[in-house]
Amino acid sequence: MTMLMEGTRVQLKNILYLTDFSEPSRAALPFAAALARAYDASIHALHVLTPVIPATCLEAVQADEKLASAEMTKVESELADVVHDARIAQGVPLWPAIEQAIQAQHIDVIVIGTHGRTHAQKLLLGSFAEEIFRRSSVPVLTIGPSVRKNMANKGLFDSVLFATDFSKPCEIAAPFAVSLAEENDARLILLCVVVEPRTNDVRKVAITDIMEGLHHIVPDEARMWCHPVAMVKYGEAADRILEVATERGADLIVLGVRGAADHLGAATHLERATAHKVVARARCPVLTVRG
Repeated sequence: MTMLMEGTRVQLKNILYLTDFSEPSRAALPFAAALARAYDASIHALHVLTPVIPATCLEAVQADEKLASAEMTKVESELADVVHDARIAQGVPLWPAIEQAIQAQHIDVIVIGTHGRTHAQKLLLGSFAEEIFRRSSVPVLTIGPSVRKNMANKGLFDSVLFATDFSKPCEIAAPFAVSLAEENDARLILLCVVVEPRTNDVRKVAITDIMEGLHHIVPDEARMWCHPVAMVKYGEAADRILEVATERGADLIVLGVRGAADHLGAATHLERATAHKVVARARCPVLTVRG
């Protein structure tokens, strides 16, 4: 799923499924498989084995390796009807292993699960999950604990919600939202959440400008396929995004997120809180695209 030019469509040929064999990882697997079936794509399953004990304890290391191998065999059994491969990476930190897989396998999208610890702001794979979707050069599809399990059955999307504040990350994410909606002949909901203006006159001007900006997101040739609907909401961004997603029956949320080349502080606290809250609480998968 490389950078899109206007008028092009998403190509999903290689899916990287990250797993630590936890329940959130198992919940994400059917979504990866459904995407592979829908797009005739290959799945590359990856587990990064990082022992928390000294490597000098050979018996314990071998036990971890044996357990990981058995768990990966279970993963492969659930992928029997799709083209796939599986790999257990050892002796390398998590992010370098993922980065290597992205490049070597020409990955288009990463699929991971989350356990939704909003109070601690941590996701699956510890604190590395946010690092993954902020450092990844490809979009990341996260499956949170509130996602309805039967949503994975079809692998297609009927309603795509794209939330934007017209920032650079959102500008980069927009073509992915449009393309996925167009590819699936889905309804595209364009949402901008803003602080409520103090006066009615300011509100009217602001809404007019925002609605015009939202309508410009979708190219004319895509309108007949993705059925765009533009909306402006006031309030806290994450709460409004989640509310609209539920009210409109969205089965995919697309967000643009700031990158973090060296540290997560490169993203503002507010933007980090919004992205985390949506990813952790959404009742549908969330696709994050780094800007």
